[in-house]
Amino acid sequence: MKLSLRLRLTIWYSTIVAVSLALFGFLNYATVSQELNENLDSSIARVAETLDNIISQKQQETKRPLRPALQQRRAQSVKSKDKPRDDFAFLRRDTLRSFIGPRRPVRDTSAADEQADVVWSAVYEHILLNPKNYLIQIADSSNKIIWQSDNLRPDSLPLPLAQQAENDSIPRKRIIPHYTFNKQRLRLLLYTSPTVQISVGYPVSEIEGTLTDLFSSLVIALPGVLLLSTLGGWFLAKYSLQPIDDITRSAKDITAHNLSQRLPLPAVDDEVARLTATLNEMIARLEASFRQIQQFTGDASHELRTPLAILMGELEIALHTPKTPKEYQDVIISALEEVIRLSKVVEHLLELSRAESGQVEMNFELMKLDHLITDIYEDAMILSEERNITVHFDCEKNVEVFGDRVRLHQAFLNIVDNAIKYSNPGGEIFMSLHRDKHYAVIAIRDTGVGIPAQDLDNIFDRFYRVDKARSQSVRGHGLGLAIVKWAIEAHNGHISLESEIGRGTTFTVSIPYVQHRKDGFRATIVKKRTN
Repeated sequence: MKLSLRLRLTIWYSTIVAVSLALFGFLNYATVSQELNENLDSSIARVAETLDNIISQKQQETKRPLRPALQQRRAQSVKSKDKPRDDFAFLRRDTLRSFIGPRRPVRDTSAADEQADVVWSAVYEHILLNPKNYLIQIADSSNKIIWQSDNLRPDSLPLPLAQQAENDSIPRKRIIPHYTFNKQRLRLLLYTSPTVQISVGYPVSEIEGTLTDLFSSLVIALPGVLLLSTLGGWFLAKYSLQPIDDITRSAKDITAHNLSQRLPLPAVDDEVARLTATLNEMIARLEASFRQIQQFTGDASHELRTPLAILMGELEIALHTPKTPKEYQDVIISALEEVIRLSKVVEHLLELSRAESGQVEMNFELMKLDHLITDIYEDAMILSEERNITVHFDCEKNVEVFGDRVRLHQAFLNIVDNAIKYSNPGGEIFMSLHRDKHYAVIAIRDTGVGIPAQDLDNIFDRFYRVDKARSQSVRGHGLGLAIVKWAIEAHNGHISLESEIGRGTTFTVSIPYVQHRKDGFRATIVKKRTN
């Protein structure tokens, strides 16, 4: 399913917000639940510790284990008329439960009892104030239940499984987080000390109610926050993509007729500004390419129109005017020359097109460049003999390169052929080969008519000819130097020229050469498919 960029950004933004809110709600719920449970555990632990402290003090006062009234009656003599003493009477004071605050037992307040009052206050605060909530069970060290809270009878709570050693003064505690008692869920603490075992339970309904309210609040609030965030994300995406829409509208106005127009750059150097700059650079390259194509089309049309016009005129004259066989033969020879010229132009154009599209195979091999330049020198001697041009040659020996012999021979022969064509009769041509750092440098200098400075940058373009500065008798199609440049660059080399009107032109070609070592040689060019 294809979605717009604005919608995709909104979906991603909403998803991130939804995940963040869900994580926040989960962590908030888990934190509150943990805090409530920890507080409840701490509260019931204080109850057990307080009871253990009171029972221990009572045992120290009576010098015997504490027992309820029923067990006291059984322990006394049947004939005894003394009222049995209930050691747990301090937990059965019904009158105290009707008061709002904790109330200490009525007794003489001496200095020794002041410290015990703090314990009594804690007992009444945690037990007597909420008698219906706490479920308390006390057993002795032999697992015999000696006291239970009223809301627990006639049932009982579980006892701690492990017995506390008499010489171990540190009480043991174990929390049972989920315990069901009479269809009521409790959080249960099992407390074991050397003298007593206490089980304290508290209903978790209050905690569950608090958590339910919190969960309801989150369920109601978070979707609303998510909805507002989604709407905000939609408008934020719209605002963020507004510059892209402006670029799109401006780009639609740029056609092949106004490629000089550029997109407006934003004031802030951000991603959109860099995108706009890149698009402007691309438009500039397109403008240069269109200008080159237009120039190429005009030059090619001009180059092909002349031989076609000559060919058509000669054939029309031969067709409408009676001629002798010798005249017909001259017309056919002239037409054939124009056809050969057209064929060369088409052949060179096809070669350049294939080279630029990477369809020309370059057969690189280790070759002696000095031998190739020597062959070019011998060809130059033959070509220059008719025009009485002197060729000078200076060549360094044993210069090896990785190259395509055929392509390099074609490139250097084109340069020499141009030097001969545009040199005056009786002129000179200087050819040299030497090493310079990592390159083999080939220089070809003539004493011809030269090239104007304003034409030097365009001399390697297709069909470009400097007719005004050159001899009008020289015939060519302006593709030779374009092929030369392509061939040199295919060898990771470069070509440059210097020229002066009336004093000649110098072409300099640099090609990486092979550096020999004791363990072999190092090549600066690898065999490859050129483009």
